[in-house]
Amino acid sequence: MVRSLDILVGQLKTGLLKAALACVKEDVEGGASLSRRFARHPSVFDKLYVNMIRAGEAGGVLDLILSRLADYREKAQRLQQKIRGRADLSSSRDFDCRCILGFIMVFIIPKFETMFKEMNLGEMPVLTQLLMFTANTMTQFWYVLLFIPPLLWSGVNYAGQNGDRPPDDRQTETEVAGFGIIISKSSVSRFCRTLGTLVQSGVPILEALSIIKNATGNQVVANAVEQVHTSIKEGDTITEPLRYSGVFDYLVVNMIQVGEETGELDKMLIKVADTYDSEVDTLVGAMMSLLEPFLIVGMGGAVGFIVIGLFMPLIEMMRLMGHQ
Repeated sequence: MVRSLDILVGQLKTGLLKAALACVKEDVEGGASLSRRFARHPSVFDKLYVNMIRAGEAGGVLDLILSRLADYREKAQRLQQKIRGRADLSSSRDFDCRCILGFIMVFIIPKFETMFKEMNLGEMPVLTQLLMFTANTMTQFWYVLLFIPPLLWSGVNYAGQNGDRPPDDRQTETEVAGFGIIISKSSVSRFCRTLGTLVQSGVPILEALSIIKNATGNQVVANAVEQVHTSIKEGDTITEPLRYSGVFDYLVVNMIQVGEETGELDKMLIKVADTYDSEVDTLVGAMMSLLEPFLIVGMGGAVGFIVIGLFMPLIEMMRLMGHQ
């Protein structure tokens, strides 16, 4: 163990993880347990790490537990990278379009406005007046536009955390917003994979539920986990509180029930998590594919608005020149 930690410390770059592992290595050399030393560095190793490693030490299967923990982290990170990668691609295209339109509105349109005023074309068409007003507003209050992306991001995070409303109302609200299905399925997947990994590693079910409750980023799922925790303490099964929580659908509840009845709860939970991860990946791809046509239509509409708004006074100017 000490040799393994020494290799890890040697290959890591200077940072928080390397410093924490160096401290852990020194303590383990002195005879301390690995899980107890990890627990002293919560900013690096969370409760999931600590409890799984503690279970591995107690059962003499630390190598197997570490392998399962690595698989869990890799699958979770892989899904996050897929979601972020596709979202970043769409955001990058959207950002490019907004930069081009912003440049036109701030630097090009005002020059046309000055030119039209110098020509004394009289009252501008309504569409042109609206274009000039929009360009002037963006030029004068450009700093307000900087707050729009953070506000949108905050709104998405708020939908993901789901606040404190009842589960059914909250779930319906987020689904209407468009991100609810993805948020819901990814939260259920995270719950199932984490619980399945902990149970598979020998962590007691009540302790595993406490870890999940503190680690989840979804308040509705956290409330459901609390109900399950209370139910099991009173001698009930895990299935019924999940069924009445309004968060987990028919498939999840029944597969967990089958897992309880057959004694293979951990395998069923991992299987549900794999299924939901695949569905989330598909949904994210479909949503990004649907956003691209809207982006193209929106860009085309904005360009059309600019072109028509600019050409209407030019056509009027050409007409007047023709009469002269």
